[in-house]
Formats: sequence, C-alpha cells, structure tokens
Amino acid sequence: MKFKGYALGILSSVSYGLIPIFILPIKQSNFSLDITLFYRFLFAAVMVGAYLLYSKERFAINKREALILICLGICYAFSSEFLFLGYDFLTPGIASTALFIYPVIVALIMFFIYKEKLKKLSALSLLLAFAGVIVLCLKGTGLEINFAGLGIVMLSSLFYALYMIIVNKSNLKVSGFKLSFYSMIFTSTFFMIKAIVGNQSFMIPDVSTFFNLAIFAFFTTVISSVCLVFTIKYIGSTPAAILGAFEPVVAVLISVLLFHEQFTRNLLIGIILIIIAVILNVISDSRKPKELQNA
Repeated sequence: MKFKGYALGILSSVSYGLIPIFILPIKQSNFSLDITLFYRFLFAAVMVGAYLLYSKERFAINKREALILICLGICYAFSSEFLFLGYDFLTPGIASTALFIYPVIVALIMFFIYKEKLKKLSALSLLLAFAGVIVLCLKGTGLEINFAGLGIVMLSSLFYALYMIIVNKSNLKVSGFKLSFYSMIFTSTFFMIKAIVGNQSFMIPDVSTFFNLAIFAFFTTVISSVCLVFTIKYIGSTPAAILGAFEPVVAVLISVLLFHEQFTRNLLIGIILIIIAVILNVISDSRKPKELQNA
C-alpha cells in the first residue's frame, strides 16, 4: 500500500502540474475563467460519475458526508480560482512553484493543531522543499517576483492544504471515487453560481474549446483528484503534500519547453532540492515502526 500511495502521489502531482498547458490558451482566448472552471469540474464529475455507474456503486450520502463534501468542494474551488488568478501576475512556473508552499501549511497545521509528530527527516525534507521553492523564485542575484501575485497564490496554497487535511481527518466512509465525484460536483456548483450572479454566458464558442476543456478536466482534475484521495488514505496528509513537490517541477519544465521561460541555474538547483526533499520524505516514512504503519 505504501508503494502504491507514493506512486499515486507522484502521478497526482505530475497531472496537476500540467495545468499551464491547458489554462493559458483558454485565458488567451478571453474565455471566462469562471465558466472555464465550471466546465472543468462538471466534465470531471461526469467522467467520475460514469465510472461509479459502471462499477455499480451507490451515489447515496448522509447529511454529515454531504456537509464535509461541500466544504471540500469550496476549498477546491477557492484553491483553483486563486491559482488561476495568480497566472495573471506570475509566470506559470513561478505560480505553480509558489503553490507548493502548501506542504509547509499542511505540516504546520498537523503539528500545531493535531499534534502529529514531525520527525527530523520529515522536517529536513520540508526545509529542502521550501528552499527549492525559494531558489526557483530567484532571478539573477535577487528575488524578482510580483508579491501581489505571490499573495494570491498563497491563498490557493492555504485552501489546497485545508482540502488535504479535511480528507485525511474527516474519516469519510466513502470510496475515493465517490469523494472525488461529489467534491467536483460541489466545486462546479460554486462556479456555476458565481457565473450566474455575474450574468456570464455558458456558451462554449467552438468544438476545439469543448475538447480542450474535456481533456483539461480529465488530465488535471480526474487523474489528479482521484490519485490524491487514495494517496492521502494510503500514506497520510503530510507525505502526500510533500510528494506534491513534483507539481512545480513539471510546471517549470512545461514553462521552459512550451512557453519559452529561460532554464537557469536557479531552476536546476531548485528542482534538485525538491527531488531530494521527496526522496528524504519517502525514507522517513518507510522508517516508521510496523505498529504505527498498520495503525
């Protein structure tokens, strides 16, 4: 289960890191952000719902589960909204890198509120990951970044961290697919209400945009969300959050290869620090006593 948890965590991070490939062309076409996010989560919910029908899993949930799933949907909605707003101020690589502060937020909340022990190797991996993020933000000899954009992406990090902690601590008795389905439904509902209040059109302009939205939903939402839920269940919130280090690595590589950001020494050092942080976290978690691992 541990190996499967790490593998799914890396897959979740890589798929989430693909967001710039899809969101930037949509933003450049002046298609509404709220409508984009509405369709992203609606299409993703339809895909996951189709699997639930195929597997003959019941859709029924009780009031407590509904309340928790609504909270998850709202957290995911705010995280997505703030991240994509951040793309207006920062490059895709920097915005996705700044989002990676969420493992620090997860670890601190788990440590201070839930009294989860933070082992030395885990603490070191967090510090290295944070250092990697800082180095990735460096340009030349100074920290050249839009701090308004950074603040917006920090809000995205906070809500993403809250999403992970709620999944981990709510003890929901639902499958990972059902959890993802309802999270996506409530997230899409959030953006639908926002678009209606703003009197925005739900019309998709052409077939190309439709397929772009569908592919966007599958690769960055269905794969990422479902894998993340199972990762948290298999290895916990903090290790899952640290595995998210691959998100900025993928985003930076995409920014360099597709959007012509310059690949600098700082980018290389930052990526290396983040990968080392992930490896240390895996080693730290594998050293847990058997009775703790089976708890």
